[in-house]
Amino acid sequence: MSKRPTMSDVAALAGVHKATASRALNPSTSGLVNAATARRVRTAAEQLGFTPNSAARSLRTNRSFTVGVLLPDLTNPLFPPVARGIEEVLNARGYTALLANTDNDEAKERTQFEALRGRQVDGFIIATAQRVHPLLDEAYESGVPIVLVNRCTDKRLFPWVAGDDATGMALAVEHLLGLGHRSIAHVAGPQSMSTGVTRVRAFRHAVETAGIAPERAPVVVSESYTAPAGERATHELLEKHPDTTAICAGNDLIALGALHALKARGLRCPQDISLVGFNDMQFADEFQPPLTTVRVPHLDLGAEAARLLLERLDRYEEKGHPAPMSKTVFLPVRLVVRASTAAPPPHGA
Repeated sequence: MSKRPTMSDVAALAGVHKATASRALNPSTSGLVNAATARRVRTAAEQLGFTPNSAARSLRTNRSFTVGVLLPDLTNPLFPPVARGIEEVLNARGYTALLANTDNDEAKERTQFEALRGRQVDGFIIATAQRVHPLLDEAYESGVPIVLVNRCTDKRLFPWVAGDDATGMALAVEHLLGLGHRSIAHVAGPQSMSTGVTRVRAFRHAVETAGIAPERAPVVVSESYTAPAGERATHELLEKHPDTTAICAGNDLIALGALHALKARGLRCPQDISLVGFNDMQFADEFQPPLTTVRVPHLDLGAEAARLLLERLDRYEEKGHPAPMSKTVFLPVRLVVRASTAAPPPHGA
């Protein structure tokens, strides 16, 4: 068996010092090397079939160059783009993302978290945060580097990246008001999650600012961010408030459930009731009718969360301890108008 090529072999073939070759092949330091030289080193590495020794790299830096990513539900179309954004940024720096799905189960989440810690991940990006979250409290006390994405805890212990939910809900309500609706309901997401609370608060502020009486702007809470739960909540809403002419849904899956409920009741969207979702998940434009919704840049959420975690890990390496950094980043959202919204029927105007 032929000898495995070494960094010295790559350096010799490229005609550079071994340290230069090492910097050129390290994503975090390649920018320090002249571009032409870096290309020559990479070409030499490819010709020799050289791959960096990740174990040796970890020993030198005391890092595993892996990051644990906890996601609540990979069947929810919201989260694959988040994971993609995380991976793109981490891979560019030579890190590997280890994904774990928790199924919104607290016991499973704890098991996955401990398993990833056992694999010596350098930090975590977590999309499973509940407003009250004992596991995250414990992780904070232990000094585990963590960045939250999409959802946060009430204590705000960690850096957090999210879409601007408050502005998004305000845009949805303003759109419906502009069409002439004055009986607008909100089928909200779970109030155990920051997204659910923020969107309810923004909805109530928007309708109050517009002079809509509370009884004309009811809120019904869906037990989860799923289509079946959204369908049940919409039936409850229409039983109690049959004069509703428009619905702001807590997310697109809740909106999908609302469409099912409307169809079951013989109501047409948007002729009888207009509907706005939230997230602009994949295939929202293929709903029947195509869904008006608030677009959240999920790929960018993941990418920014990864950048924040890498920044924190770099600070850790410089200072020898996890530097406090409770930075919050809200990314801009926008309303995408499709066919699920229209002026209210004459009797509801």
